[in-house]
Amino acid sequence: MARNATEQTPTDKTLPLLPGWVTRGGAATLEDVAFLSGAALSQLHGLLARPDVPGSLLRDRLGLYAAEACVAWSGRPERAAELRDTLHLLRPGDHPGPAGEIYLRWRRAVAHPLSDAALRRAIPDHAAGHIDGWLSAGQGGPIAQAAAVLEAVLMEFPRDEATALILADTALARALRWRHVVPLLATGIKRQDLRRSGDALRQACHVAVTAATADAIRLAGDLARRVARLEAVAPKLRAKSADQAVALFLSQDAVSASGLKHLMSPRAARRLCDRLVALGAVRELTGRETFRLYGV
Repeated sequence: MARNATEQTPTDKTLPLLPGWVTRGGAATLEDVAFLSGAALSQLHGLLARPDVPGSLLRDRLGLYAAEACVAWSGRPERAAELRDTLHLLRPGDHPGPAGEIYLRWRRAVAHPLSDAALRRAIPDHAAGHIDGWLSAGQGGPIAQAAAVLEAVLMEFPRDEATALILADTALARALRWRHVVPLLATGIKRQDLRRSGDALRQACHVAVTAATADAIRLAGDLARRVARLEAVAPKLRAKSADQAVALFLSQDAVSASGLKHLMSPRAARRLCDRLVALGAVRELTGRETFRLYGV
């Protein structure tokens, strides 16, 4: 799901964006698109290692976008705002529903370092042996491996795009020696491309990764600037456990005042969130007067 990633503008000073020759498009052959995706991934690889890039927050936000795309493909009406509500307003014992389940899968997939245990928590309805078999389906370069995994899963479960894309992005992360899954294929690929196979699917995956990487780099720059602002105002906060609350904002797409109740009283949590909004350090994401959510 592309999110306005284009060339660098004068306001994008924190992190360098992809050069225009990568993002302009027009490549026609598999060799051409493979070259462009490699160039894009090389830059993202370097940015993910930078200390000023909030990796956990970036992955969590991309996980939301990945879930949004998968939910849309399933024909359900929920979008990012509704998915946030599903997660943060869910009462203990309630079921999150089909859309919420997809979102929870993606959040689990990106939350922890790559491991078999973490992957099984993200995809609990498939046996470990089945998952291992899919992940061993691919050969060749990183995107070729990811495309092969994507095709293998969809051949068996053609309507389970979320599982297929989580595993494809897992295969991509493993091939690139990344410590975490970074949702790229899920945020960049088009639904009709999921019905392709062989070279056609590989080519679509190269194009999708190039577009999604450009979006991820732009998002990383935006989040880095916002995080720098939050870190600058953090010393001004006098609430008890404010540093722990700030740590949540630095790692999660959205935080509710009730989500801070393990750190402070409900009143103190509301005051802290309002203070952060007034300081321009976080945004209120819902536009509501009650049951508000806040994020960097």
